[in-house]
Amino acid sequence: MALTGRTALVTGSTSGIGLAYARAFAKEGANVLINGFGEADAIEKERAAIESEFGVKALYSAADMTKPAEIASMVAEAEKAFGKLDILVNNAGIQHVSPIEDFPIEKWDAIIAINLSAAFHAIRAAIPGMKRNGWGRIISTASAHSLVASPFKSAYVSAKHAIAGLTKTAALELAGFKITVNCISPGYVWTPLVEKQIPDTMKARGLTKEQVIKDVILDAQPTKEFVTAEQVAALAVFLCTDEAAQITGANLSIDGGWTAA
Repeated sequence: MALTGRTALVTGSTSGIGLAYARAFAKEGANVLINGFGEADAIEKERAAIESEFGVKALYSAADMTKPAEIASMVAEAEKAFGKLDILVNNAGIQHVSPIEDFPIEKWDAIIAINLSAAFHAIRAAIPGMKRNGWGRIISTASAHSLVASPFKSAYVSAKHAIAGLTKTAALELAGFKITVNCISPGYVWTPLVEKQIPDTMKARGLTKEQVIKDVILDAQPTKEFVTAEQVAALAVFLCTDEAAQITGANLSIDGGWTAA
């Protein structure tokens, strides 16, 4: 297994893409610490499943991604529990859609805090240990919106563009320490959150489910297919291998051709 002996911390990983990251790392032999909000029983079920299915150690942290001190404590917790932290994945994120003039200030602040500042605080906390160990992989989930914009998503687009810039800066600072820093930019990924939006859109637009998926949700993706969480996670696993040691500072698109235009 490619990541046997490695340890990983994935923020925002109690469901969706984040959980896919954690499970993919565990499948390759890494111990993992998951983080995020949700029902306690559901989170414990996922944590226990990782341990039982893959034979690794899995921990859970309820650290609030808007609080720098809790983020730093979570990194320290992973280092203490596992003896080191090899892989950090910044995945926590939220969204709000609104015209700029009506955009609630508190929503702007929350999106910047969770989608951008949390990544900075986690990277800042993880770097010293990775330097001591002489190895590290830092990956952030960006978005196609790190490269292109959409209307009514000012905070999200701003945060994701900034994640790409933070990735480049950190990659340059850490290039001499065998620590790579990259971001992955998915297009639309099939998740429960997306699935739940379909019935309302069908009703509002008078469309079939297939029309909503192809002509509304996937309008921007030339393949007209969703990216899967497992495909995103597989790319993250590759970035953690020795074969990817010279990939750093990259923004890797996995978006069905969205940003090729």
